[in-house]
Amino acid sequence: MQCDWGSFSYLQVGSAKRPLMAFVMVLSWSRMMFVRFYLNQRMESFLRGHVAALEFFGGSAKVCLYDNLKSAVLDRQGDAIRFNPTLLELSAHYHYEPRPCAPYRGNQKGRVERSIRFIRTAFFAARSWTDLDDLNAQAERWCLEQAAARPCPEDPGMTVGEAFSLEQPTLLALPDNAFPTDERVTVSIGKTPYARYDWNDYSVPHTHARRSLTVLASLDTVRILDGTDVIATHARHFGKGEQIENPDHIQQLVDYKRAARHQRAQDRLARSVPQSIELIRRGAERGYRPSQLSVELLSLLDSYGADELEAAIGEALLQDVPHPNSIRLILERRRDEQNRPPPLTVPLPEKARAGHIVVRTASLAGYDQINESSDGDQIIENDNSTVGDAP
Repeated sequence: MQCDWGSFSYLQVGSAKRPLMAFVMVLSWSRMMFVRFYLNQRMESFLRGHVAALEFFGGSAKVCLYDNLKSAVLDRQGDAIRFNPTLLELSAHYHYEPRPCAPYRGNQKGRVERSIRFIRTAFFAARSWTDLDDLNAQAERWCLEQAAARPCPEDPGMTVGEAFSLEQPTLLALPDNAFPTDERVTVSIGKTPYARYDWNDYSVPHTHARRSLTVLASLDTVRILDGTDVIATHARHFGKGEQIENPDHIQQLVDYKRAARHQRAQDRLARSVPQSIELIRRGAERGYRPSQLSVELLSLLDSYGADELEAAIGEALLQDVPHPNSIRLILERRRDEQNRPPPLTVPLPEKARAGHIVVRTASLAGYDQINESSDGDQIIENDNSTVGDAP
């Protein structure tokens, strides 16, 4: 049997323009052919073409003839040939011998070259299809019907299909399991929970951000693994710049962010007004929502400051009224008693808050102390010298 790639056209998939490549395999005696279209010429597509063709034929020939493409031959020095190790694994799995053509001898695989020309003129020309799956279904049906109905070059008295019915029983039996053809790629997840693969982004659980994960991709499915655990499964897309998301991943991230915001609010309150933790605890015992209590206390903190809020919370705890409305009334009463103007909250962008830093007024009593010398002279201490009356 002989196999080769043929370039046919380009296919627009979303915003991406991908080459339309045809993998063609032909049995040397009966000329029964198989064609399957792919959107790239990668090694994985080369392997998939072999697996699909051998299943289509129901067996494998003893020898498969290749051109010197990199998917088959990595290096060649005279008769010394270094095969692609993945192709050797495939041929060992199906028990056939890979055999390359001599360099610049296209006539040695003329059967498959003529078949590619025949596919262009008899099948592909002026054909319409809806998507790649539809095109491949039409191609397989054409191989079984029109292509199989042409005369067999080895015996013009029978068709290719009739010759294949005689050749098929002589093929090598296929193993029970097909050769694995999934693409395997290691990807690094950044701070956003998406795995970039083949120009598109696939969502992963937010708990796996900033890790290295493994992508296993078939023609239909993209699976993302952490070690041996499958953490995400998506339908494969062949566009460009698309975001393929699992709604559960997005909801988990939203819930995590909401909980994190609540925790940050409580942390800020705990640093600025330590008694707020006791107030929230007592309020929760009476059925108030801790998140709502935190939001309202943060608003009062921005309006009145940490010192006033701490004093008001202390008074509310003494009166056993753990609710922001009570604290607001206490703050207003204290403002009236101190004859201060109403607080005016100036809305600032989040970055201008500098992480909600609370600066407390430091005592200046230590700077007012003046050391007296033993003889009564005043001494003022500088960083590096002492200045006083001259001796």
